[in-house]
Amino acid sequence: MLDSDNIFDTLRYKQMTEDTIAIASFHAHVYYDTETREAAAHVREELGTLFEVQLGRWRDELVGPHPKSMYQVAFSPNQFAEVVPWLMLHRQGLDVLVHPNTGDALADHAVHSLWLGEKLELNLEVLKTL
Repeated sequence: MLDSDNIFDTLRYKQMTEDTIAIASFHAHVYYDTETREAAAHVREELGTLFEVQLGRWRDELVGPHPKSMYQVAFSPNQFAEVVPWLMLHRQGLDVLVHPNTGDALADHAVHSLWLGEKLELNLEVLKTL
């Protein structure tokens, strides 16, 4: 006799696996201003020390859809469960956007993303042309 709970769990797992296969990597965008740059530097240093992540340049000027100065932290899907909880607890009051990279930049930033801190308004028009 088939156990319907196990079948549903298997189907849910299969769907979840198929959905997540499309995620090539993740980005965390850590936002700062002149008053919070020192805190951002501390978070950045810790991220680089604790995790195998790629730290992007400091972007004091506005770039892409981002409404504030920021730096990007790139990490692999298998690091999500370590990097994101760490950011939740150690972001020092900074706003952080975390999004997957699936090849659809607009959806990744606007639909599939999560925010730590305040959700900032992104300039999504920039992403519509990609």
